[in-house]
Amino acid sequence: MGDVPLVGVEEEFHVVGLADRRAAPEVDRLLEQLDGKEFFPELQRSLVETNSPATPSLDDLRAEIRRLRGSLRAAAEPLGLGVVAAGTVPLVDLSGDDISAGARYERMQHEYQMLVREQHICGVQVHVDVPDRDTAVQVARRVSPALPALLAITSSSPYWRGHDSGYASYRSMIWQRWPTAGPPGAVTTAAEYDAMITDLIASGTISDAGMLYFDVRPSAHLPTVELRVCDACPEVDDVVLVAGLFRALVGKARADTEAGLPLPRIRHELLRAAGWRAARSGLEGDLVDPAGPVLVSPAVQLRGMLAELRPWLEETGDLEQVTELTEAVLARGSAAALQRRAFGRRGSLADVVDDLVARTQGEVPAVEPPSTVPCAPELLRDYTPPRYDEAVDDDREVRPAYGWLFRALERLGPRGMAAAETALRTEQRARGVTFPVPGVEPDADGARLFPLDLVPRLIAPGDWAHLSSGLAQRIRALEQFVRDVYDRQEIVRDGVVPARVVQDAPGRTRSGSLVPPDAVRIAVGGIDLVRDRDDDGWVVLEDNLRVPSGIGYSMMSRRLLRSVLPDLESPEDVLGLDDVPDRLRAALAAGDPDGPYGEPALLSAGESDPAYFEHTLLAESMGIPLVTPAKLQVTDGDVFLVAGGGRRRRITTLYRRMDESELAVARGADSRPLGRALLGAIARGRVALRNAPGNGVADDKLVYAYVPDMIRYYLNEDPVLASVPTLPCVDPAAREQVLDRLAELVLKPVDGYGGAGILIGPDATRDELAAAAEGIRARPAGWVAQDLVRISTHPTFTDGVLQPQAVDLRVFAVQSPGRGTRPDVDVLPATLSRVAPPGGMIVNSSRGGGAKDTWILA
Repeated sequence: MGDVPLVGVEEEFHVVGLADRRAAPEVDRLLEQLDGKEFFPELQRSLVETNSPATPSLDDLRAEIRRLRGSLRAAAEPLGLGVVAAGTVPLVDLSGDDISAGARYERMQHEYQMLVREQHICGVQVHVDVPDRDTAVQVARRVSPALPALLAITSSSPYWRGHDSGYASYRSMIWQRWPTAGPPGAVTTAAEYDAMITDLIASGTISDAGMLYFDVRPSAHLPTVELRVCDACPEVDDVVLVAGLFRALVGKARADTEAGLPLPRIRHELLRAAGWRAARSGLEGDLVDPAGPVLVSPAVQLRGMLAELRPWLEETGDLEQVTELTEAVLARGSAAALQRRAFGRRGSLADVVDDLVARTQGEVPAVEPPSTVPCAPELLRDYTPPRYDEAVDDDREVRPAYGWLFRALERLGPRGMAAAETALRTEQRARGVTFPVPGVEPDADGARLFPLDLVPRLIAPGDWAHLSSGLAQRIRALEQFVRDVYDRQEIVRDGVVPARVVQDAPGRTRSGSLVPPDAVRIAVGGIDLVRDRDDDGWVVLEDNLRVPSGIGYSMMSRRLLRSVLPDLESPEDVLGLDDVPDRLRAALAAGDPDGPYGEPALLSAGESDPAYFEHTLLAESMGIPLVTPAKLQVTDGDVFLVAGGGRRRRITTLYRRMDESELAVARGADSRPLGRALLGAIARGRVALRNAPGNGVADDKLVYAYVPDMIRYYLNEDPVLASVPTLPCVDPAAREQVLDRLAELVLKPVDGYGGAGILIGPDATRDELAAAAEGIRARPAGWVAQDLVRISTHPTFTDGVLQPQAVDLRVFAVQSPGRGTRPDVDVLPATLSRVAPPGGMIVNSSRGGGAKDTWILA
């Protein structure tokens, strides 16, 4: 590794009192115990700096950082002090009397006044060798677009002077107040850079070259380029990660300079906007890709950066380590998020400081039990649940699992939540997150925003384990049923399901029999559940096996909520959604016919589909084309995507997100009917259609009644999840019971969709009940009735207050070919909680329902 550029870091630390956890101006006493060659005072007397030796190896760099931190601790603890690596510490006084000695610092205090008082902030600087200052200037300009992502990785300063700032890196906001902070100046050579320094000194803005506080700059004293944008990092591995990424960025920038490539043409204001966005939400919200400019998830941006830097990471031997550290920080979240989790457990900033002191030394912080202090009295003053509520008990006390959430919401208060709701709608409009519904008036700007609530729903680990097990079981049985009814119908022959249930199923189609027998038919299933009590109160309400929607809306709901409420952080880990697109694509593409010679695509009816936003999002996040029938052509049994200029690409898998009947009459790129030709390609195994045609045979309201029997028949297992007791009106005995109890039951049309046609007996008028009875007698096979489930409620911010509103849960399971004939099932954490209007029980969007982000606790 002799030719590998050396890398070194400077780390700044807060000194805190271990008794009161406040910033302590005791650095002079601390430095008396330390070697002056490696430890230095900073502007404030509560800050100390270390300089690591430059090394070619990230492993050596890690060892040096740990050594220096260990020396700080050994000197500090006997003095009753601790050291914290973070952008800020929560508890600090701005007295203005604690400036370190020295003429330079005194002059700065006189010139900059409050700016100096506020400098109780710490960063980490990374130095990478470059051959000369001309190269350093070029490198600084070329790496600038990538720096906001490095800030997001290191964001560690959410608290300032005892309050949550609402930022992941409030240090950045304080730092940006310096007149020479931000992206580097528009210079291209060392001579221009030096002339800029001369001009700034002459203007009286700065007094020396060291006061150019650009995000990245040539070093004033060394042949290096210096990264300055990052917060100090509690986790040593985050420092190592940023050092590895920055060295690779420098390597690429040098190569681009030597190749004579033009400088990136990105406007200065966009670079500042990208930096602000990273400071606002860290790794918990979307980042700006300045080249777009577009908003992307941190996972997408960082993995894209790794792909772009791969040659330089390989050259330095850092690829494997940097990749592992990137995935680790994406899974763990930013240091700002970890601090908010620590605060959420008990509402104590002292706990946050203790957490930071431990993490700075590589220790696992002690975890105190969550506080049970009553909370949210203002928000819950008039909150009266009509039945079981998931967050508030019968005594109107917040349930323990929700304590941290309501402490956070109480700090916002109704006005703060109203402001966040306005910000949420603005974000939705900017991103086009819509779900138009026929018959529902659009918003003022002509679009109907996807209705999303501010208050997330929590799913406990035990509940998720129970749901995952039960849903995997249910999907396996339904897959067996669909295969069976389009083949030998053994379940009918053995008398488990009546023949008329299959024969009269509205979703049974001739095209279903054309699917190859070994194909996975239910590639994506969406199962709707409700709960009516706390322990094991989950009940399956409905199976959706045709084109279930919601995965993309779940992913976007998380991104939107993180964007407008980045300080809302669970003290427990929440299952992330960043890997959902990869898991979905893997399931869809598994077993592709001639997979290496073609590609998957998402098939949509186009902009006329209410869920077109989701189609676009999923296609982009999976990295597959979004196609409409008009872009497809079947030639000699193969399916092609026809692009501009007549170029064609073979498609081997179509993720179907349009109705089967629409597809049957659609026309292809050659203006010929597409449906029959596509079915022929499916039958010959030349293309896989996921979900398969004919799946509707298994998801109507009548077939639902027999799913528990399917599970016992096909799997020889008892159902893990309960179903709602269902009475098929086609059965004479059941029909009489329904007519006798109609005012107690929920009546559903067998072929109903989106909540249409449902009658809730206890809420119906006498005339509505009479009309329903007449409909049952006229067409008994078209109706089922179910016991009324007292669906749980959840606090929902509606009309400026929290209201208890009914919720269900749609969970998605994806299947891919497994060993033998049994597909593999993956239950995705991208779940969607749907919310009924106040006082209602029907959650469908077409009936005025909304949605919630759903946090599954790990």
